[in-house]
Amino acid sequence: MKRFLMTAAATIALAAPAMAETIEIEMLNRTEDGRVMAFSQELIEVAVGDIVRFVPTDKGHNAQSVKGAVPEGQEGFKGRINQEVEYEITEAGLTAVVCQPHVTVGMVALIVAGGDTSNAEDVLDARLRGKAADKIEELVAEATGNS
Repeated sequence: MKRFLMTAAATIALAAPAMAETIEIEMLNRTEDGRVMAFSQELIEVAVGDIVRFVPTDKGHNAQSVKGAVPEGQEGFKGRINQEVEYEITEAGLTAVVCQPHVTVGMVALIVAGGDTSNAEDVLDARLRGKAADKIEELVAEATGNS
């Protein structure tokens, strides 16, 4: 019986990483609902351990985190133009994501990991201007239930 329990525990431990999901987000010139220069999904809800894959479906885009707008302990990331990039979520909280060439027209997204919005003020204080700042405010309000 003891051997069975040890085997079962080991099986569960090994299966846990396999439960992580990969969420694919397209970088688009125009979305199906008419948004221009946008991520296919702007509010991205994930679990810690998931991977967010940003795919340049249309050319001329990248995805990168915004300095100071990631949870404590979470590494930021910076994808190259026209390159797919994967971002592993290691900490709960909010991460602001932009397409650098199109940030001024509001091409931003917000990752919400583990339902944690405790770093919302850090995200709102990030150095975003114009349409990007307006969009991130909308997304943070939606994520925190203040919309």
